[in-house]
Amino acid sequence: MNQPESYFSNRALKNLIIPLFMEQLLTILVGIADIFAVSFVGEAAVSGVSLVNAFNTIFIYLFTALASGGAVVISQYIGRRDFNMADKASGQLLVSSVLFSVGVAVIVVCINEPLMRLMFGRVEPDVLDACVTYLRISAYSYPALAIYNAGAALYRSFGKTSTTMYISVLANILNVLGNFVGVFVLHAGVAGVAYPSLVARVFSAAAITMLCFSAKNPVRYGVRWIFAWNRKLLYQMLRIAVPNGIESGIFQLVKVGLSSVVALFGTYQIAANGIAQSIWNMASLVCVAMGPVFITVIGQCMGAGDVTAAEYFFRKLIKITLLCSIVWNGLIAMATPILLHAYSLAAETKQLVILLVLIHNLFNAVAFPFADPLGKGLRAAGDVKFTMLVSLGTTLGGRLIFSFLFGIGLQLGVIGIAYAMCLDWVLRGVIFWRRFRKGRWKQCKVI
Repeated sequence: MNQPESYFSNRALKNLIIPLFMEQLLTILVGIADIFAVSFVGEAAVSGVSLVNAFNTIFIYLFTALASGGAVVISQYIGRRDFNMADKASGQLLVSSVLFSVGVAVIVVCINEPLMRLMFGRVEPDVLDACVTYLRISAYSYPALAIYNAGAALYRSFGKTSTTMYISVLANILNVLGNFVGVFVLHAGVAGVAYPSLVARVFSAAAITMLCFSAKNPVRYGVRWIFAWNRKLLYQMLRIAVPNGIESGIFQLVKVGLSSVVALFGTYQIAANGIAQSIWNMASLVCVAMGPVFITVIGQCMGAGDVTAAEYFFRKLIKITLLCSIVWNGLIAMATPILLHAYSLAAETKQLVILLVLIHNLFNAVAFPFADPLGKGLRAAGDVKFTMLVSLGTTLGGRLIFSFLFGIGLQLGVIGIAYAMCLDWVLRGVIFWRRFRKGRWKQCKVI
């Protein structure tokens, strides 16, 4: 077997990690800019966009799950040095992403208004109108989003994450400029912030797809593989993607369900929880960025049949994730009191936000690296069913049940829900670490 460093040197890992982190950071900052622009349209627009974004997240997770399944398969073929099969897998990933996303988009467009009335029928009429408009335009962008995810998964599979970062920078500039024009120049209301997102996603999809056909890439799209149906490769990808999609879908549904529980706790707790969640998104950046790194690195090592190298990188990447996560979460926690000066909030609300951030960041720094990035590494090794069952068990049996027990039963409110979330991470992290230490993942096969 090769020396582990022959797969990924320290410099290669650095070039893989930093662009992913910057891309995720940029996405969050642009999301903040989007909400800022929408706020000038009116409260109804803000409410409508917020409600639809929560709904859109379900499909974003599904497209990401499909892309992740493709990334695992492609990474393993790259590790095996079977670039012909990797090319075929990339073509199958693209065509399956197109077919799935177009199907979803057509359904959502056709039942757009009835769906919004079913889900949010009790909201004010102007809020419902904003929901219908924003969802319809969002649905147009589903195929572009899925196509971009497929291309980004391909580029990340062979470690060139700087390309997706640069595309993200250009797309987000288009988005922000489009919001300015749509809201402040054209006065187009909700459509003024929806269409720029559509344009940005179409640009991203077109740019990454063109680059994926480049002969300079070690793995690339080929027309003959895109139009050739390959059952074996689709099965390999769906074997990873379907459990991941089920897990992500259940997780999002639990989040939506818990948001209704938060509504029981009073205005100041609802406000504090909403602000804390926006800070939590920033705090979790390290682990979110490290997930694709685990998939690429562990996938290539396992594809090469080098279990020793895979185990070496499992330990190395966990150390990197822990160190960076502790530093980053600490910085966000220290910055939180300063950030809260920008909000016009009551003193008790600010205190609750700070407490929620401290609880979240502590466990996000030391438990979440084992609960999420490590889990993605196990999936990249092929240990898919186990990770899905564990994640569903800790989400439903840990987070959901204990949210009711802590939040309502013990009357801890949003603090109780935060504790239940952290309990979910701890349980999952401990189980995944034990699974890694026992080595059962070493017998798993993807290709």
